[in-house]
Amino acid sequence: MSQCYCGSHLDFQHCCEPIHSDSALAIYPEQLMRARYSAHVLGLVDFVINTYHPSCNAPQQRDAIEESINSQWCGLDVISASIRNNENEGFVHFKAYYTQNQQQFCLQERSRFIRENGIWFYIDGEFPQENTPTKLGRNDPCHCGSGKKFKKCCT
Repeated sequence: MSQCYCGSHLDFQHCCEPIHSDSALAIYPEQLMRARYSAHVLGLVDFVINTYHPSCNAPQQRDAIEESINSQWCGLDVISASIRNNENEGFVHFKAYYTQNQQQFCLQERSRFIRENGIWFYIDGEFPQENTPTKLGRNDPCHCGSGKKFKKCCT
């Protein structure tokens, strides 16, 4: 069994893989967010599109979603997760690390999720900072958690 891509330290089979088969299995917004991250790693464009709230018109943004998925995703840090408004609105603040053109970047977002008919959907997010290159030296540890040096891992 392999560890899940979302960084939960659980086996993929018991973490994000079941949610990729049925997004209704995500009980909390954090589970859906982690499954969306894993879907980016695995290139599961349809899963990402289907987990947007219908009001977002994600199918019309397919090209942009595919482009973001084509980055090399290296690691995920969940900073906080909460549920509000009678448990039908949730927030997940996270940092996702990715590599483009041999440079590593950090996407920081506070995602908002809405639950309708018992199913969580991504609706939008706030970006507290620009996606700027992270300053990693070639000998610094990679954010993916492999324990390898950045130069030997996610480049």
